[in-house]
Amino acid sequence: MNLINYEEVQFPGLGLKFDIDPVAFRIGNFEVYWYGILIAAALVICIGLALKQAKKNNFPDSLIYDTMLVTIPCAIIGARAYYVIFNWNIYKDNLKSIFDTRAGGLAVYGGIILTIVGLLLMCKIRKIPFTSLADYCIVYLPLGQAIGRWGNFFNQEAFGTTTTMPWGMWSKSVQIYISRFCPELVALSPVHPTFLYESIADLIIFIILLQVRKRSTHAFVTTSMYFVLYGAVRFFIEGLRTDSLYIGTTGIRASQALSLLLLLFGLVYIAFAHTRNFEKKPFPAKLYIDDSKNSKSEDSDEEESEADVKEEKKDSKKSDKDEEPEEGSEGGEESEEKTEGSDEDSEEESDEKSDEESEDDSEDEEKDKESKDKKAKD
Repeated sequence: MNLINYEEVQFPGLGLKFDIDPVAFRIGNFEVYWYGILIAAALVICIGLALKQAKKNNFPDSLIYDTMLVTIPCAIIGARAYYVIFNWNIYKDNLKSIFDTRAGGLAVYGGIILTIVGLLLMCKIRKIPFTSLADYCIVYLPLGQAIGRWGNFFNQEAFGTTTTMPWGMWSKSVQIYISRFCPELVALSPVHPTFLYESIADLIIFIILLQVRKRSTHAFVTTSMYFVLYGAVRFFIEGLRTDSLYIGTTGIRASQALSLLLLLFGLVYIAFAHTRNFEKKPFPAKLYIDDSKNSKSEDSDEEESEADVKEEKKDSKKSDKDEEPEEGSEGGEESEEKTEGSDEDSEEESDEKSDEESEDDSEDEEKDKESKDKKAKD
């Protein structure tokens, strides 16, 4: 619960102080919170990594977008519904407040549960193996959680009980919350920064799942490993938190009970998957054909654009050539004059040659006459 807009957060044992504001920026009266920005950043990073690593893992690109369209609304609705169900006394008299998510109240497990249901329905309708889809996408869930948990830091929420550890955290919001809802604790003492614990643990889980997905040949093992690892981490951290949701009046923490169930389910399934050799099912060939068509269309568009550029270059060269005679028109006239002069010279030479030939012919005729006269005299 965010009680103060702007405050100083201290880590006394480490000598660190931070001035934080849960609101990143304001547009008029509209406030944009760091929590929302971090969740959006987590989505973008996870989707980007999933697309980048799809070909390496033989996963259809188009299926990532379909999964995203199902996951985002299911995660938001499920997270809110889970929180409202376990806090029904707060919302039963004011139903409109159920839709006011800006006031806080999202539960990770609720988002995970409804997302699994939504993806199961999508896979059944499209005849896609759910286990293969889950094993690829589940890897990015702890990464998104690791980023999103820092929203709890900016809101100064989801912290633990008081501690004497050097990394204990204190702020005015923490003090007010402890004094109001946890009177058995010393409000002035630092508390466990459980958001930080889970963020670090989620990053480690993300790295482990990358290796499990790379090496595992059995269906649903990567997903089950997430249940085991996150279930163990959340079971421990949930025991430290001061804002846990309880199952009725039993005193049992809902998230702790669910973590234990997921942990046991994951262990049992992994054992069965190896003993009974549950193999991964391939995706329909149609998904890969659609991806190849899309890539080919993109390549053809690039080729067309390159061809257009080449044609433009050719057209520009032709226009340059057409302009060259105009620039050298004087030179062209000079060349025409030179050709005309050369034609006149050749005509004069031919006339002179013809005159010389005619003179030679007349001389020959005179010589013939003289020879004839001499013969007659003889």
